Amino acid sequence: MTRPQFLSISSAEAVQKAAELLKAGHLVAFPTETVYGLGADATNEEAVKKIYEVKGRPSNHPLIVHASSINTLEVWAQDISDYAIDLARRYWPGPMTLILKRSELAKDFITGSQDSVGIRVPSHPIALALLTKFETLGGLGVAAPSANRFGHVSSTSAQDVHVELGDYLSANDFILEGGKSEVGIESTIIDCRYAKPAILRPGSITVAMINSVVKVESINMEHPQFRVSGNLEKHYAPITKVILNKTPKSGQAYIAVSSFQTPEGVYRISAPTNVDEFARNLYAGMRRADELGFAELVIEIPEGQGIEVALLDRLTKAAQGR
Repeated sequence: MTRPQFLSISSAEAVQKAAELLKAGHLVAFPTETVYGLGADATNEEAVKKIYEVKGRPSNHPLIVHASSINTLEVWAQDISDYAIDLARRYWPGPMTLILKRSELAKDFITGSQDSVGIRVPSHPIALALLTKFETLGGLGVAAPSANRFGHVSSTSAQDVHVELGDYLSANDFILEGGKSEVGIESTIIDCRYAKPAILRPGSITVAMINSVVKVESINMEHPQFRVSGNLEKHYAPITKVILNKTPKSGQAYIAVSSFQTPEGVYRISAPTNVDEFARNLYAGMRRADELGFAELVIEIPEGQGIEVALLDRLTKAAQGR
């Protein structure tokens, strides 16, 4: 299969063509501030089906609809609570997905046959430019899970997407180059269908940030009756076996903040100076361990109640493997 073409970060023409390809039913991988997404017209069932095929994703696993502004809420959702609107006004554009009761527009092929829909407005300028251009062509939203094979490490650069999905994408699909993802882990998912919100997947929009708008009812990542992105026990996993919070041994790879020393014979993948840098470089580091052929990667998870909660979630699942 012919591999997809890269599009320039600086070309308005490239964004225009990418929007046109989306409208024509093709796939476009594009940068967001969290990770790279694999996008299709969210109203085009055949195009969305290609996402599932390329990713190897279960067909009942719902997708997140990406749009350019808060105005999309009333297009894709109904019975929207006041606090959901308040959260959207505070943290959109940004790394936050809201789960709401779906409108008639949100079909089963987007929602995994559930009565809810996930919506996000990303803050990456190229993502916003693409979504805005797509909407000027008559598009209503772009369905976009992370641009990687299902259960694998998410992509945080265009090169990651090319390596991960290049053999599965067609010649008419595109990868928009947008630099390295700034946050580095997936969006916070908040269930806003009830009287108070519940966090279904932690992210860089933290409990404290949400509580500054509305009191969180629960942090519930164990919800077998409700499917949401990233809620499987095994996820976000490299080929290399991930081992958490152990002293690394000779021959193993190692990721930890810079205050942790590297034992003799251990290969240090990265030594970030703070937790934000840790998150930003985490997936690239896991991919690097695969590239270097390490059998085991030891990761020391930073402790805290901010984005550290999300790191614990991702790495606990990564340690379960694929």
